[in-house]
Amino acid sequence: MKVSCLQEQLSKGLSIVSRAVSTKTTLPVLNNILIATENGEEGGRLKLAATNLEISITIYVPAQVENAGEVTIPARLLSDFVSNIPKDSNVVLTLEEQTLTLNVHGGRFDANIKGIAAEDFPALPGVTNTINTVVMDSNVLKDAIGQVVFAASGDETRPVLTGVFASFERDKVTLACADSFRLAVKTATLAAPADNNFSVILPGRAMQELSHVLTDDDSKVEISVTTNKSQALFKTEAINFTSSLIEGNFPNYQQIIPKSYETRTVIATDQLLKAVKVASLFARDNGNNIVRLSINPGEDTTPGSLTLMANASEVGDHRGEVDATVDGQATQIAFNAKFMQDVLSVMETGQVALELQTSSNPGVFKPVGKDDYIYVIMPMHLASR
Repeated sequence: MKVSCLQEQLSKGLSIVSRAVSTKTTLPVLNNILIATENGEEGGRLKLAATNLEISITIYVPAQVENAGEVTIPARLLSDFVSNIPKDSNVVLTLEEQTLTLNVHGGRFDANIKGIAAEDFPALPGVTNTINTVVMDSNVLKDAIGQVVFAASGDETRPVLTGVFASFERDKVTLACADSFRLAVKTATLAAPADNNFSVILPGRAMQELSHVLTDDDSKVEISVTTNKSQALFKTEAINFTSSLIEGNFPNYQQIIPKSYETRTVIATDQLLKAVKVASLFARDNGNNIVRLSINPGEDTTPGSLTLMANASEVGDHRGEVDATVDGQATQIAFNAKFMQDVLSVMETGQVALELQTSSNPGVFKPVGKDDYIYVIMPMHLASR
């Protein structure tokens, strides 16, 4: 094998596929990236692929192919080496077939890296026999994943809660994640209506990796699911991302969402986020990361307010306040500071609404001016003081 390509394109490709490289494995070849020459529609190209047996990523880099061939090379070493070659360089990869040694030459840098035969690399899963295919804008899917995936559970004893529930219906997709303490639900628009309504559970960790791979533009992502719902393929112009699916039934999350409220508070998102971050400096030392919220409607011309309090007996205490528009009666509630910070960090509107019933009922965060997102948090125990 002998092939050449631009450093910038090769480095970017290696960085993307490295996200699928296994970090904990007894199979050395899973630490490697598969490198293979191909003849594409517009000339030669270099195929880069990696898998951890749960997800796989394949990307194609434009290249000049002099001799065909394939090999697997340690991902971290190759990626780090190529990233240090000058960006304007042409990188030449030459494989010594007998010793499976790849010579990497670019600029004034030259390295020989020992590989493993491509035959030892696991067969990459292919998504065939699909009847469910939809198309989304890349930035829409990327944002939707980012607004829910942090709420997925890390408890492997309940696999369905470690995933992202995705329901495709007509021209909409609804993504939902939940653990025992919170729920995030996002509705987004498909680029074209789905031929069939269907739903799947996608692994949360896989979706986090996918969000890093997707571009932040309106390029298209084709999503295909096998008829037996075992695999999903996310295909862009240059990347194939395959993920296994989680079997099981996702809980009826609609039952968790409160249908009414006693107090609705509207606050500037950036102000509340900053206030929560400051309060969390003390909350992180109180054992349960608790922040107490006290909501006051105000009187006459006095604006309403939301006061955040955190106390750590061995460190100290904090009290912060932000202006708020309050509809309803004064109330108090306590939340996990991290859970609030997570949602405020992804809220896309200038204002956020917090809807409450009582101190023992879930609180609901919603973006003001949009009805495509909802975040529910279970309250912490509010001890009397």
